[in-house]
Amino acid sequence: MRWCVVTSHTGMLATCWVQVMAQHDENVVWHDHPVTREEREQQHGHQGVVLWFTGLSGSGKSTVAGALEQALHRAGVSTYLLDGDNVRHGLCRDLGFSDDHRKENIRRVGEVAKLMVDAGLVVLTAFISPHRAERQMVRDLLGAGQFIEVFVDTPLAVCEARDPKGLYKKARAGELRNFTGIDSVYEAPDAPEIHLDGEQLVTKLSAQLLDLLRHRDIIRS
Repeated sequence: MRWCVVTSHTGMLATCWVQVMAQHDENVVWHDHPVTREEREQQHGHQGVVLWFTGLSGSGKSTVAGALEQALHRAGVSTYLLDGDNVRHGLCRDLGFSDDHRKENIRRVGEVAKLMVDAGLVVLTAFISPHRAERQMVRDLLGAGQFIEVFVDTPLAVCEARDPKGLYKKARAGELRNFTGIDSVYEAPDAPEIHLDGEQLVTKLSAQLLDLLRHRDIIRS
């Protein structure tokens, strides 16, 4: 076991946590249950999958994901939408916006999404998730074809003009640090499963995503 010397109170707590987890892992085993993912999918009438929406703040990720979920729900598809702001009210309320905390935020969401896919749900996630390595980390958690990266590509100038939560204004004024697109990098996907023009109408983008899901035989309706 590797120990590190830290001086802060928070750092000492983190060291103890790593030690306990390392010891605990030896006693943890995976339990297979009688009901399988395939059986759950059969009951739902569709496959389980994650649609991972990524893009700048204000790009339209949450709006498009919400519109798609409504369309899927009307079609009888079992869904759940994991929203970046919402998870920080509970699951990730202890995390900030440093690179390390953002990585942990995405790791937790990825693990939750994986469980939901195992339940046979179509999971929609709307997170800036600025780093390619973090998005790849989630992809690696899932099986082949279970991760669909959705790049909502909207120019920074457009996102800043929209500024639905006033965050760009705060970032430009120096009131908000580590804000993606201003003083923190966003790494665009190299090869997303679908590349959306975030300046197009939401109805058109939602229709493109429905076509993709049908083409991949994830949904039948």
